[in-house]
Amino acid sequence: MTLSVIVPVYNEENTIRELVSRVEKVGLADEIVLVDDGSKDGTPAILRELAKAKHIRLIEHERNRGKGAAVRTGIEAAAMDLILIQDADLEYDPRDYPALLKPIEEGQADVVYGSRFLGAARRPILFWNMVANRLLTLMTNILYNNILTDMETGYKLFRAEIIKNIPIHANSFDFEPEITAKLLKRKVRIFEVPITFNPRDYTEGKKIGIKDAFQAVWTLLKYRFVD
Repeated sequence: MTLSVIVPVYNEENTIRELVSRVEKVGLADEIVLVDDGSKDGTPAILRELAKAKHIRLIEHERNRGKGAAVRTGIEAAAMDLILIQDADLEYDPRDYPALLKPIEEGQADVVYGSRFLGAARRPILFWNMVANRLLTLMTNILYNNILTDMETGYKLFRAEIIKNIPIHANSFDFEPEITAKLLKRKVRIFEVPITFNPRDYTEGKKIGIKDAFQAVWTLLKYRFVD
């Protein structure tokens, strides 16, 4: 099976070159789809340089539309059998790709979530972010009768035919609860594997905030009753 790695990017001039290098070193991506979401710093120039490589494709939004919009653009453009979402900020380690791929390769799953809460190594910061993630995951499990450990994880791997056939409307960080709700309602086989996690704080450029938590709550409630 072939793999597309989608990288939504917004103002990541300090990390994007290193991120792409790490993805390439793993040697499992058949294509890397970079989606620049209207960056205002030096990111666009770096992305255009990286996109000179044959296996790297660049799509540029004319204005900032949000992470969900960038992910949707990447999903639509991806050409391989499997689609993996990879954040550009170095919080997630591409060396976890083999673990993410294994359940699909072995026929156990159609979607794989990389869980930050299954015991792998992680940098211990941002307590309240962890609490918010746990509460949102608990809410997901109550509403959709499941036992996920990390609904909000940024590491999600899909069979292309699954994700391309689910309508997604999210433009921001509400992508995570929307896609999870729709996968669970469709009874898609989801497998979780432990991943390492090296979170950055807000002084380092972390973008998700408290308003996104409230948006996630609304999204989970909404898609429980509509599609």
